[in-house]
Amino acid sequence: MPSPTGHAARLALAVLLCALAMTPVAGAATPPPSHPGAASWTARPAVSGSGTGGRPYFYLEGPPGTVLQDRLSVTNPGPSPVTVRLSGADADDAKSGGSGVRAGGEGATGTGRWLRTAVTEVTVPARTRADVPFTVTVPAGATPGDHPGAIVVRAGDRSVGVPVRLRVGGPTLAALTVEDVSVSGRAIHYTLVNRGNAVLAPRIAVRADGVFGALLRREARSLPVRVRPGQRLRLTEPWRDVPALDSATVRLRVTAAGGAHGEATARAVFVPWAPLTAGVLLVLAAAGAGTYTYRRGRSRDRQPDGEQRPGRSPDDEERPGRSSGDQQHSGSRHLAKAGAES
Repeated sequence: MPSPTGHAARLALAVLLCALAMTPVAGAATPPPSHPGAASWTARPAVSGSGTGGRPYFYLEGPPGTVLQDRLSVTNPGPSPVTVRLSGADADDAKSGGSGVRAGGEGATGTGRWLRTAVTEVTVPARTRADVPFTVTVPAGATPGDHPGAIVVRAGDRSVGVPVRLRVGGPTLAALTVEDVSVSGRAIHYTLVNRGNAVLAPRIAVRADGVFGALLRREARSLPVRVRPGQRLRLTEPWRDVPALDSATVRLRVTAAGGAHGEATARAVFVPWAPLTAGVLLVLAAAGAGTYTYRRGRSRDRQPDGEQRPGRSPDDEERPGRSSGDQQHSGSRHLAKAGAES
């Protein structure tokens, strides 16, 4: 019969093993130490005091020489503080958020250079929202039109760009051209150039005509891009059903809001070079073989000029129309004549 001491020892050992087995689970349930960028923080334009009327981007407008103001909200729903860094940047597309950010800080040349936040770094406590004021100082010589930018918020490895759509007052000019059109492989390459002062959303129509009629017809459609003022954008239009043998004229026409439009053409020649090259080589080979055979046949049949038979002089050659008997009779007359003279 087991003693009470043995029961107590076994009971203490079982409690100890249970405690050791549960220790990793308890440790896993405890959140790991927070680090910058670990929390699911958000950054967006500040809303009103009621928390309603959220904006997807900032929209600021004013004439050259003015100072525009607004506020950015950084929200930290996590259990630990988060420290974020703020900076201004230029952007290619005012609607694309952080994906359109081009340059920030000293590298910015437009809105990113004109934008200043009240602080460049802020620590947001747990489950708190921090509103950071910022200003955009429009230079006196700024060009009227759209100037997209962004406020870049970084924490750890995470970066968010909050779009800023700035419109500088003054006359707006919409001008768009299409240039450098070429056909290569199964695609049409071209360049769009915004020569105005407004951000443009272009539309394009494509057509191609060959020697025997239409090869390609595509009605005007919107392109998934926005072209900022002064920007040159290289694009490609797929053309999978290119002809095997033809000479084509390709025409591109682009349009945009505000009356902007442009048109350009290019010539393209389609030749099946591989079969053509093989055919030419085959014809050349056949012609060479025929010439060689003909020349060898001629060389065998032809008698060399000026060749004389061996053992005979030119005086011994028989004259045409004279027989051997005539030659002997002539010789006898020559002998008789010689005897008479003697």
